[in-house]
Amino acid sequence: MRLLSWNIHKGIGGRDRLYRLGRVIDCIEAENPDIVCLQEVDRLVRRSRHDDQPRLLARQLRCHAAFQANVHVGGGTYGNLVLSRWALVTRHRLSLRLGAKKPRGAQLVVVDSPEGPLHVVNTHLGLAERERHWQVGRLLGHALFRSGAAHPTVVVGDFNDWRDSLHPVAASAGDLRQVTSPPSAFRSFPAWLPIGSLDKAFVSAGIEVRQARLSRTSLARVASDHLPLVVDFHLA
Repeated sequence: MRLLSWNIHKGIGGRDRLYRLGRVIDCIEAENPDIVCLQEVDRLVRRSRHDDQPRLLARQLRCHAAFQANVHVGGGTYGNLVLSRWALVTRHRLSLRLGAKKPRGAQLVVVDSPEGPLHVVNTHLGLAERERHWQVGRLLGHALFRSGAAHPTVVVGDFNDWRDSLHPVAASAGDLRQVTSPPSAFRSFPAWLPIGSLDKAFVSAGIEVRQARLSRTSLARVASDHLPLVVDFHLA
């Protein structure tokens, strides 16, 4: 199975600042993933021509979809999106907002994969280190996560974790191991000259990762300000 995680920056290129959702779709289709976890997906926002990106992406990629609106922008929103080739058995949204800081969230879905139920968590964490540690603790300690963790679990997203400090938290609180390591091999931001390993993947027991890598195509470097993360795996 293949999972792709990507902060698509609302479909706006990181350097040219042009809104081109088609570039995002082309990059995803080139990798042919079974499950797609996206962050910064717009819905009915002026900067992205008031497109309903969750609907457009689901229709173009022919996937089941679950959207989590986190931030209100004008009359629209943006947030996280899970797309799956296979049916979503359950779908939950968890707020990870700390106080008055920018709203953040996580999606928790169980995918009916051909190899068995798979628990997928898609998230986008905050900019402050203390905030991120609180968010990971809240996520991994929540009853919704504990319930889904009865199945093999993969947690992915834009963690904004410049110093790679979340691995010990994930290991102790959620019994997860990081597969995007060492950080020097997974520098995903900014896409045109990557220096930060911000996009990460963690897995539980029961998941055998065959390969984790970044998509470094010329199109991916201009389609967003992050590079896509691709993980190939099986259920043990």
